[in-house]
Amino acid sequence: MKAVVRWADDAMFVGESGSGHCVVMDGPEEHGGRNVGIRPMEMILIGMGGCASFDVVSILKKSRQQVSGCEAQLNAQRADAVPAVFTAIKIHFVISGQNLKDKQVKRAVQLSAEKYCSASIMLGKGGVDISHSYEIKELVE
Repeated sequence: MKAVVRWADDAMFVGESGSGHCVVMDGPEEHGGRNVGIRPMEMILIGMGGCASFDVVSILKKSRQQVSGCEAQLNAQRADAVPAVFTAIKIHFVISGQNLKDKQVKRAVQLSAEKYCSASIMLGKGGVDISHSYEIKELVE
């Protein structure tokens, strides 16, 4: 996997993934930015949420669950001192669909957390306290 990050100006950088997709990162005004892009640490948090969500949806589909929506709500705490690393992350999944089995959703979240989500496992091994929870929203036809 490869990526390139180029300085644009002030506190703005453009990241390009190996697959050719770009994202703008910028700092807040008090740090010389213009607040026109996502913060780098927000990117890490969103990346973890995307990685975990991909796993959960994939596992639910493979177990023949009628999943139609997955929202990962992330709440992170950071250290007060530099480096302001993540110290704790709570990820709450809101899974919607029809006839979803609680046991299957619980298993999908657990497998993502313990076996498949590279991002959350990496952060957890780095000392971040990560917790997972979920709720099911039943959709009626």
